[in-house]
Amino acid sequence: MNKKTKNRISQVIMYTLIIIMAVIIFYPLLWTLGISLNPGTSLYSASMIPEDWSFEHYVWLFTDPRSDYLTWYKNTLFVAFATSILAVIFVTLTAYAFSRYRFVGRKYGLYAFLILQMFPVLMAMVAIYILLNQVGLLDTLWGLILVYVGGAIPMNAFLVKGYFDTIPRELDDSAKMDGAGHFRIFFTIMLPLAKPIIAVVALFNFMAPFMDFILPRIVLRSSENYTLALGLFNMVNDAFANQFTRFAAGSILIAIPIAIVFLFLQRYLISGLMSGSTKG
Repeated sequence: MNKKTKNRISQVIMYTLIIIMAVIIFYPLLWTLGISLNPGTSLYSASMIPEDWSFEHYVWLFTDPRSDYLTWYKNTLFVAFATSILAVIFVTLTAYAFSRYRFVGRKYGLYAFLILQMFPVLMAMVAIYILLNQVGLLDTLWGLILVYVGGAIPMNAFLVKGYFDTIPRELDDSAKMDGAGHFRIFFTIMLPLAKPIIAVVALFNFMAPFMDFILPRIVLRSSENYTLALGLFNMVNDAFANQFTRFAAGSILIAIPIAIVFLFLQRYLISGLMSGSTKG
C-alpha cells in the first residue's frame, strides 16, 4: 500500500469519525428544537421540525403569569456573572501567590489543590448544607455563589498558576526597579498577559450555574430563588405534569447567554486552553 492510499484511508476514517460525532452532538439539539416548536404537548412529530410549528411555548415562558421562567433566568444570570467575576478574582490572586512567592506550605498547598479534585462534590453536600444553614445563606443565591466560587479555586488556581509561571520574572524585576508594588505588578503586568487563561476560567465558571442541578437542588428551596436547571426540572417533575414541550423551549434558550459569552471570549480561549494544559 503506497503513501497516497494510506493518506486517503486516513482522511476517510477521520471524516467518518467527524460525521459520527456531529450526528451524536447535533441530533439531540435538533430534536429538542423541534419539540419546542411543536404547538401541542407531544414529544413526537412526523418530522424533525413540525409542519405547523409555532413559538407559542417561548411566548408562554416569558408572558404567562403562571410561569416563573423569567425569574429563574434572571437568577441564573446573576449567579453566573457573580460566580465568573468572583472566581476570576480569587483564582488569579491565589495563582499569583503560588507562582511568584515562596512561603511555608506552598508545596503542600499545591498538592492539596490536586487532591481536592479527586473527590466528587457529592461527598461534601451534607457539610455544605450544614455550613450554609449555620451562616444563614441556605436558600439564597449568595449561598450558591459562595459554594461555586469556593469549588472553582483549587483546579482553576492550579491551571492559572501554570500560565503565570510562563511569564518571565524579569518583567516583575523591571517593574520593581521602577517602584511598582506587588498589586501594581499583578494588575498592570500579570493580568494583561494572562487574558487567555482568564477567559477560560471566566467562561467555565459562567457556564456552571446553567448546567448544574445537584447543588441548587440542595441549597435552594423557594421557587423564586430557583436557577434554570432546577426550575425546569420541577416543571416536568410535578405529578401529572405534561409540559415537556415548554421544557424543551426553556432548555433551548439556556444556550443564548453561553453562546454570547463564548463569542465574546473566543479570541482568547484556544490559546488559553493550550497554554494552561501544557505548561505548569
